[in-house]
Amino acid sequence: MMSSRKTEWGATGAVTSLDAAPRPVRRPRRLRQTAAHRSLVRETHLSAGDLIAPLFVEEGSGGKTPIAAMPGQYRFSVDALLEEAGALAALGIPGIALFPAISEDLKNATASHAVDPDGLYPRAIRAVKEAFPDLLVVTDVALDPYSSDGHDGIVHGGRIHNDKTLDVLAAMAVVQARAGADFVAPSDMMDGRVAAIRQALDAAAFTDVGILSYTAKYASALYGPFRHALSSAPRPRASVPRDKKTYQMDPANGAEALLEADLDVAEGADVLMVKPGLPYLDVVRALSTRFPEIPLAVYNVSGEYAMVKAAAAAGFLEEREVVYELLLSMKRAGADIILTYHAKDAANWLREDVQRG
Repeated sequence: MMSSRKTEWGATGAVTSLDAAPRPVRRPRRLRQTAAHRSLVRETHLSAGDLIAPLFVEEGSGGKTPIAAMPGQYRFSVDALLEEAGALAALGIPGIALFPAISEDLKNATASHAVDPDGLYPRAIRAVKEAFPDLLVVTDVALDPYSSDGHDGIVHGGRIHNDKTLDVLAAMAVVQARAGADFVAPSDMMDGRVAAIRQALDAAAFTDVGILSYTAKYASALYGPFRHALSSAPRPRASVPRDKKTYQMDPANGAEALLEADLDVAEGADVLMVKPGLPYLDVVRALSTRFPEIPLAVYNVSGEYAMVKAAAAAGFLEEREVVYELLLSMKRAGADIILTYHAKDAANWLREDVQRG
């Protein structure tokens, strides 16, 4: 039977409707009417306690060096680092991820400065833990800041030597643990590194030091600003691989991340991580589903940060709203922890939101 039509008259003239047109029974918009409605049924929540702030440290005193590629980010001297760490702790951010800018004259092919207990990095770790014992310090375990070749592993015969690198990584982890690290974070993507580090830490009586593993670290084009900050890109020499694609993961691969996660969990990782964040939220979801009992982190990397900053500076987007949206997307995908250069700003905005009610 054909539906009959009726004509009604309104302020704008005749409106024709169908008698048989059904009215919706479920109206999702009922729960979106006001800020109170939306808050009541919100599925994903973001807090300062979800965030880890990456920070850069350099030699010197009493200052900080702006990083041109990352507006609002700096390389801090150790004393300035303490001031920044205190500000982050006061905002409720539970930890920092620390990265060292090593002088070129201390870099060599074997990255020997990485295991110097009196080097910049251990001194910075000790200083933070002495000043703020409750602030978690996540340390980077990779050779590229210390390597004259700019790689995360030892270059041998024009290739990255996996097993020679493991010995240095394990020794690095122990030096960092002895300085006070709460989590060592191998970012090198060598095969077997989690097992080697766990064995070395346990042998040195650091059984309580956790391993936050860069489980799925992709060979991404989004690391450029970070490498600029630390001068840690591969060196353009004939005997040195021109990129990191023989150890970092192919961006085309998703299932391979599950294999890496299986291995990391079996070898003793306490926290898994996906890096970068935004292009790999499908991987975040896959790992959170595979290992719901293992905390999962995601790294909102330097290139993602720089793009937001550049667009905001040009007036193309509202930075605060975009940052909220991006961080929420990572939580919604399954991340428990977010390493982000937006951490300080986000924590301040979240505090303002609470105060505003």
